Amino acid sequence: MTGPTELPVEDTVDVRTGPEVAHDLLGLLPLLGEWHGEGVSVGEAGDRRFGQWARFAHDGRGFLAYESRTWLIDDDGKPAGPAAREAGFWRPRGSDDVELLVVDPAGLVELYVGRARTTTSWELTSDVLAHTPDGPDVTRAVRLYGVVEGALMYAIDRATGDAPLRPTMSARLDRLR
Repeated sequence: MTGPTELPVEDTVDVRTGPEVAHDLLGLLPLLGEWHGEGVSVGEAGDRRFGQWARFAHDGRGFLAYESRTWLIDDDGKPAGPAAREAGFWRPRGSDDVELLVVDPAGLVELYVGRARTTTSWELTSDVLAHTPDGPDVTRAVRLYGVVEGALMYAIDRATGDAPLRPTMSARLDRLR
């Protein structure tokens, strides 16, 4: 039996190794890789610093697999426990259009549609949001991603219930590889 480190298919974050990158992914290539950095989440309890690791990988097909893990950072700059985690897929649709499917363990499933604003930035708006009975009641969401001077920067705004759209997370991540 093949173990988890010996999978019969490759998944890579590097265009120089692994399977050939699908032509459809050329507009998303700036995202490809592993990223690490810090950000701020905004909530009812106030602003919280967090650390983040994110990975955008491909296996030769026309989508990017996405995974993100965050952890809280205390006032001394030290890790203070796990925070948000999510996974999903970036799917290009035509020359500038893109879809993003995201799920998180808090019970929220998000489907975004959007477009490339430039060759290194994307604006996505929620198309479908679903949550489990005890999941967050998100009614609208917007995500903005951009690679600026080699760093991946993003902002997520969400609306819950009848409340208006408001900032909830933002971060600056540096490429690990």
